[in-house]
Amino acid sequence: MSILSDLQKTLGKLSVPMETGVFQGPAPDEYLVIVPLEDTFDVHADNSPGVDVQEARISIYSKGNYTQLKNAIVKKLLAADFTITARSYIGFETDTGYHHYNVDAAKYYEM
Repeated sequence: MSILSDLQKTLGKLSVPMETGVFQGPAPDEYLVIVPLEDTFDVHADNSPGVDVQEARISIYSKGNYTQLKNAIVKKLLAADFTITARSYIGFETDTGYHHYNVDAAKYYEM
């Protein structure tokens, strides 16, 4: 029950280099970085957590057109029962030559 391992399994099928936290080593023209964002409990009337909600950010870095990879990631996440909570273009990094785009995703795990 870990969003990081579930994201690794789900997005690993895309054959795009992926790291957690920070990309180690020389960066390829296209890669992903996954960062955990938040872990919360969905609390009900009895104040007992019934669901563990975990969120993570998938940062896409691409020296080319990032939209095809973004669309493939969104499609894979939705098919694997992730909830997409945000998507945003961060910008073009002139010092590195990468487009940076974020997809935030949440997964609900029953307790």
